[in-house]
Amino acid sequence: MLTKTNLYSLCAILALLAIALTACAAPGGVINPTPTAEPDQPVSSDTPAPSPVEPTEPSGNVILGVAAVETVEIRILESFPVQIHVVARGNLPDGCTTIDHVAQVRNGDTFEVRITTSRPAGAICTMALVPFEEVVPLEVAGLPAGTYTVDVNRGRESFTLDVDNTLPTDEYVDPEYL
Repeated sequence: MLTKTNLYSLCAILALLAIALTACAAPGGVINPTPTAEPDQPVSSDTPAPSPVEPTEPSGNVILGVAAVETVEIRILESFPVQIHVVARGNLPDGCTTIDHVAQVRNGDTFEVRITTSRPAGAICTMALVPFEEVVPLEVAGLPAGTYTVDVNRGRESFTLDVDNTLPTDEYVDPEYL
């Protein structure tokens, strides 16, 4: 049974709810829908999230940057001469950014691998991190035995070659086995 106090409270709540709903409507009672992107087009936020690695200045219609590498893994393949692959994993800052170029340079016992990104300059993109995995075969043919460091966009790992990574060339081969 509703008491007089409960009835007043219920009426007050309904009145507040009606006022709140009326305040949400556009003038004239017509609500204009917000335009949305086409289903196949990227979506963007008004306030983009900062990327983990700041992009460089636009080059033409493209913004270049450096990939944010979170993990570096060394894979030593069972072969001789030994083949070594570096697996770099990380996240791209948005749905429009892609891996642009992978380059490697060896300075002494250190391999420097640089993974760069590109993004269309005026693109409207989803502001969600996009995971990536890049497998980079290192140029290790002919390396002497030793420990080597691999630096991929500031992520470091190392590997050791127990023997020189060269094929023996002075061995005698019996012609019967050819």
